[in-house]
Amino acid sequence: MASLLSFSLPKPNIIRSSSATPTTTTLTIPEALDEKFGRKGIKFLESNNVPFVELTVRNGSSLRLTIPDAHVTSYKPKVYWKDEGFEEILYTIPAGAAADPTKAKGGIGLVINDASEKSSRGSLLSGSEWTVKDTDSDAIDALQVELSCTAGTLDISYVVSLYPLSIATAVIVKNNGRKDVTLTSAILSHLNFKKRGRTAINGLKGCSYCSHPPLSSPFELLSPSEAMKSESSGWFGSESEEKPGVWTKQDVPITILKNKLSRVYAAPPSERVKPFYDTPPSKYETLDQGRELFFRVTRMGFEDIYLSSPGSLSEKYGKDYFVCTGPASMLVPVVVKPGEKWRGAQVIEHDNL
Repeated sequence: MASLLSFSLPKPNIIRSSSATPTTTTLTIPEALDEKFGRKGIKFLESNNVPFVELTVRNGSSLRLTIPDAHVTSYKPKVYWKDEGFEEILYTIPAGAAADPTKAKGGIGLVINDASEKSSRGSLLSGSEWTVKDTDSDAIDALQVELSCTAGTLDISYVVSLYPLSIATAVIVKNNGRKDVTLTSAILSHLNFKKRGRTAINGLKGCSYCSHPPLSSPFELLSPSEAMKSESSGWFGSESEEKPGVWTKQDVPITILKNKLSRVYAAPPSERVKPFYDTPPSKYETLDQGRELFFRVTRMGFEDIYLSSPGSLSEKYGKDYFVCTGPASMLVPVVVKPGEKWRGAQVIEHDNL
C-alpha cells in the first residue's frame, strides 16, 4: 500500500459484533464506528439509515463516502483563496432523485466485473456489502479510510484518501481461491462542469482511442447502450464518432467535450503482443473553463483510460454538465492468479490555488 499512497496503514482491525458481550448502552452504527475509528477530521454519520463517513482536512477540503457501497458522493476541495473558496467537483444524483431510489448515481464509483468466458454474473460487487476496516491520519493534512468486502474467493480492499489538494482512491484485490480470476475494472469519476461548451480534456494528443461503451456499474448515469447511442444534430451540431473497434489517433492537444462520445484511450490489444508499444499517458487534465478550474487525473495499475460526455442527454439531469472518466482495464482483462494480488489507483489533484 505504501507504493500507492504517501503514508501506510497500520495493522487493520475489524468491528465484530458479539451477543455475549454485555453492554449498558446500545450504540448506533455511526456512534460505534466513531468510537472505534473516529479521528480528528474523520466523522461517521448516517442519512436515511445509510452510514457514511466525512473526511475534512485542515484547509477545509472534504469528501463524503457512503460505506455499504463504497461510493464517493462528494468531493469539495478548496480551489480559491477566498474564505468560501470550495467547489463541488463531483456530479452526483441523490438516491431519492435517481432512477433507483435506493442508490445515488454518479460520484466516484469502483467497478469490478467478472470477465470469465462462461460467467454471466457481471459485477462482482453487486451482492457484497463493504465494512470499515481501518482509518489513518497524518495530523489533519492527510486522512484515510479503508473499506473491505468479500466477493466469492476475492478479498477486496478499497482505500480512500484525502489531502489538501487531492483525493486518491486505491483498490487491492486478493485471490484466495484455487483458480485464476479474470476481471475487468475501473474507477469512474463523474465530474461536474459549469458549461457544456467550455468542458475539455487536455493531455491525450497522440493516444490511440476507439469508441467503446463503459463498464456497467450501479453508479452509472448513462448505461452502456445510452453512452453509445448516437446523438441527433442540435444547437451544438453533431460530430460523428468512429464505429466501435475502429482505432484513431488523437491529433489535437485539447478535446472539447460538448458533443456526445464514449471512448477508451489505450494501446490496441493487437499491439500489446509486441515487445514495445505505446501506452496512454499516466496523467491527463480536465478543463472547466466555465469556472476556470482544472484537475489532473493520474492512473496507476490500470492499462486504459475511459472518457465519455453526455452531450444533450445531460439536460435531463439539470443545468450543469458532467463528464465520466477514469482509469480502467476494459479491453484486456486482468488475470489474478491464486494467492496473488492486483492493485490499481486513481488520484485527482489540482493546482488551482
